[in-house]
Amino acid sequence: MTREVTQVTHPDADCRPAAPWRRVTAAFHAWRTRRQEHAPPTSDTGSPAPEPVPGANTLWRMRTTVQDEPGSLAALCGALAGLRVDILSLQTHPLAAGTVDEFLLRGPAGLSAFEVTTAVESAGGTDTWIERADAHDLVDAPTRVLGLAARTALDAAELPLALRQLLGRCTIRSRPAPAGGGRAMEGVPVEGALDDTVMRLRGPEGGVITVERPYLPFTPTEFARARALVELDARLGPRLPHGRDVFTLAEGSDITVRRADTRDLEAARAMHERCSARTLKLRYHGPVGDADRYLNHLLSPRYGRTLAVQTASGRIVGLGHLLWDGDETEVALLVEDTWQRRGVGAELLRRLVGMAVDAGCSSVYAVTQASNTGMVAAMRGLGLPLDYQVEEGTLVITARLSEAAVTGAEGLGSASAP
Repeated sequence: MTREVTQVTHPDADCRPAAPWRRVTAAFHAWRTRRQEHAPPTSDTGSPAPEPVPGANTLWRMRTTVQDEPGSLAALCGALAGLRVDILSLQTHPLAAGTVDEFLLRGPAGLSAFEVTTAVESAGGTDTWIERADAHDLVDAPTRVLGLAARTALDAAELPLALRQLLGRCTIRSRPAPAGGGRAMEGVPVEGALDDTVMRLRGPEGGVITVERPYLPFTPTEFARARALVELDARLGPRLPHGRDVFTLAEGSDITVRRADTRDLEAARAMHERCSARTLKLRYHGPVGDADRYLNHLLSPRYGRTLAVQTASGRIVGLGHLLWDGDETEVALLVEDTWQRRGVGAELLRRLVGMAVDAGCSSVYAVTQASNTGMVAAMRGLGLPLDYQVEEGTLVITARLSEAAVTGAEGLGSASAP
């Protein structure tokens, strides 16, 4: 299909889960599909090392498969020592035949991934994979897993993020259970299924969580760890951080911002009834009558995080969603008509971006229309680098995040918050 794409960079600043139910244009879906890349960055897979800095070192994460026999690990260690590479940590993943050894290495800055791989394979390693590491990888595996379990225990929305941090660069998708209370997804046993680079786990509500990592097969050890996290999540049931903030609008009105989930379904439906057809159409990009059926998915912590704005009387007048989309993250807003143009949307968006930064997201995107001037203005108001892409009337605005991005939702969105 031939299409034209217009990309614009915001003149003031160098200047993305689209939900599966959303019926945007075919061109937009084609665009989104091309954005989903699973291969590791080329800079981490054998490219020459940067110019050496005197006294500097480079951290590497490496996996290789060795024969399960005496002396195999010693041969690998000898090959690495010959390159003046230190082994900072080692994990073993037993297989039916052989063992996958996972190393955290520190080597001279001028050493390339190709040199390390060549030495390891000459010592008997096979299926070797290597990438650059950073200081976060210095935390030992048991400590990291315990930390992820603690975060998951505090907040149901942490499960997809915990799985990604546990398993590395991967795509995670959740599919709900069949409508009507039928059986869980066919073909997935209770204990889950592992197939090379794909694992499927029974979701806590009867659906299926699929994890894909095409560039590196999962080991049985990783599968067991992931299954344990999902089982913990299922045992604990629905849960959210209890923090809430009172925010004063420019006009002087006080509103409360808090986390929301499916227990707020009826209040969210009531807000839909008070919204105009135009407001619902701008938000959901489809028939207004279909809007209510999206809510159960949007409010589920399995697919992201939701912030609700409520008045002193307890009425919800705004919803903001941070939605996990495989490798990417979408932000979406809905504000009741009588509360628009009063700073509610901008406050919600600022907090959602702070949550995205806390979750380690590199960017967020919003799917809207050029006529939705409120959403466009809110994205611009973030003060972040923005990219605009137009696809047959659909506007996709992507904000690139950094550690210096806007924060302020720590107590609402972070499981590590008190």
